[in-house]
Amino acid sequence: MPRLVTCPHCGRVHSSAYHCSDKPRREYVRREAEKGRYTSAWHQKAKEIKERSNYLCAVCLDNRILTYDGLEVHHIVKIADRPELLLEDSNLICLCVQHHKQADRGCISPDYLMRLVRLRDTPPDSWQSTELRTRKPHGPS
Repeated sequence: MPRLVTCPHCGRVHSSAYHCSDKPRREYVRREAEKGRYTSAWHQKAKEIKERSNYLCAVCLDNRILTYDGLEVHHIVKIADRPELLLEDSNLICLCVQHHKQADRGCISPDYLMRLVRLRDTPPDSWQSTELRTRKPHGPS
């Protein structure tokens, strides 16, 4: 038998399973910059970026670690700042959840992420410098 509780919305006593009609409905209004993120074009672009990254986190890969679980596509320049870069390949990078959170907090430099994007988009056979092929692991600074 459900217990009785005082409703914080109407002040009456109801069963704990009762859904009060006085409870206010929450409506989330997306900001203008967020609107493009929930389209099929965005989902297709995110899938494409993951494929081009071989389903690996770019930061982990730069540190010679293969992370393929929990991948997300990160906007290096935030959509709120530059909405026109929503689907721009040069602004998108595949990151694991941990590095995505660090990038959002600003713990990983956008310049470092841009360098990783350029490296992703440059085929290995056209690398000019052996430094790119034999680079040492770098931190996310």
